[in-house]
Amino acid sequence: MVGMKTYPRVYSELLREHLADNRQMAFVSGPRQVGKTTVCRASASTYINWDDQNARDLILRGPADVAQFAGLQKIQAAKPILAFDELHRYPRWKTFLKGFFDVHGAQAQILVTGSSRLDVFKRGGDSLMGRYFSYRMHPFSVAELANPSLHREIRRAPTALAEGEWSALWTYGGFPEPFTRRDALFSRRWQDLRASQLLREDVREMTRIHELDQLASLAAYLGEHSGDQVIYAALARLVRISENTARSWIASLAALQYGFLIKPWHKNIALAIRKEPKWFLRDWATVIDPGKRAETFVACHLLKAVDGWTDLGLGKFDLFYIRDKQKREVDFLVTQDQKPMFLVEVKNSDTHLSPSLTLMQQQTQAPHAFQVVMQEPYIQADCFRHHAPIVVPARTLLSQLV
Repeated sequence: MVGMKTYPRVYSELLREHLADNRQMAFVSGPRQVGKTTVCRASASTYINWDDQNARDLILRGPADVAQFAGLQKIQAAKPILAFDELHRYPRWKTFLKGFFDVHGAQAQILVTGSSRLDVFKRGGDSLMGRYFSYRMHPFSVAELANPSLHREIRRAPTALAEGEWSALWTYGGFPEPFTRRDALFSRRWQDLRASQLLREDVREMTRIHELDQLASLAAYLGEHSGDQVIYAALARLVRISENTARSWIASLAALQYGFLIKPWHKNIALAIRKEPKWFLRDWATVIDPGKRAETFVACHLLKAVDGWTDLGLGKFDLFYIRDKQKREVDFLVTQDQKPMFLVEVKNSDTHLSPSLTLMQQQTQAPHAFQVVMQEPYIQADCFRHHAPIVVPARTLLSQLV
């Protein structure tokens, strides 16, 4: 669309830094339409897409032909950068990459992208251990829009996001095309097409699921219940499948990045495993209920943060929820190296501090506890300076993440 504003991505700077500092390949994974191809293609001197028939024939001829195509036999002012897109669709992609990297890794830098998590579908081949670093790409967030520069700290200084950008992010979601177009008719068509491609094409190609209509019914139900606990037995009855099949299908939907699961946090890991996880959609713009959309909006921001901090090597970060035997609950807990870091309770407009937030902070000993209120205006203040439970604007806290 002519005249449509373009937005810089933090992942462009991340890849530039990776290519400058590391010999390893960069594996960039993320949901469909999140912008992986755009970012990686802009960084590369040679772009090879498995979905293109000519490129597929080239890859099938082997690493030597790919190296010849990329001009690796010629002297060059700088190392060529090769981007392989959707290569994981090739059954022997790991074997191909290992051979290419071992022979030509000193002559070129390599980016590999995929709509699905590149480490999920193990279709044989040799191990790539030590040959790549993984980066997980997410849709636009408050922090990335407010300040797209790369930060190697766990939290950044708060930055105000313009009202129009905040409204568009809430209304149209963080996927680049609907966010930048900001057109309701286009967004609905885009959402329908993306869901259809994922639930039909990707599922057919990358899983062994054949009951696509039943899977679509399950996905539709999950779409209306983003933020709810997943009761596998109830879902199995609803879709007329076994409970084990329900677990498998939901795991596949998460692997294909239609949504994601958040497990309950418990000091006793065995007890936590037996509790039901919560399900969240990757695209909060498709969630109709305002309360569920708010919780999904924050969940997606927190997941982007824990993935980003982990991928940057700042520690091992995870996202949980907390619920005790008395059914007192806090929406989210972020942990760093298995230690509670901060709690988040999400509200649309309620500024009365939740008693559960105080209780759970006492029980977990998390250094910070935030009641995030969506409708509160931005305040120029560092949320992480406070250690007692405190009400904070979503616009402020989320701008301090990734």
